[in-house]
Amino acid sequence: MAWSHQEQSLKPRCACSIDNHQAGSVYDELHERYLESDEFPVRPAPPIVAYVEALLERYPDDTDGNIVWASPRVIDEASAPIVYLLMSYATAEEVSDYAASLARKHGLVCYDPQGESLRS
Repeated sequence: MAWSHQEQSLKPRCACSIDNHQAGSVYDELHERYLESDEFPVRPAPPIVAYVEALLERYPDDTDGNIVWASPRVIDEASAPIVYLLMSYATAEEVSDYAASLARKHGLVCYDPQGESLRS
């Protein structure tokens, strides 16, 4: 993890409520299985695609020098039930608040691995 970025991860919401520790364990497992694996790429799940599309309506991929994202394309950081959001440090607070709110609206769980906590 680079110090100049804030990362968040999203996964499908579990029917049960989970605490920060449990969310961290689920995040670690999903990140390792879907984002660190070189075995084969997995298409993002439809809820993740819909979420990323809605997020990009407000904060588009890098255009006109307005850099919000620290990755070339947000959707490239998505695989199956998870998306890893790499945000520019300068806009991280504003964007992460919106991303967490939007995740709830899309029925997703938002977890901040830097803060080791669920976002609400």
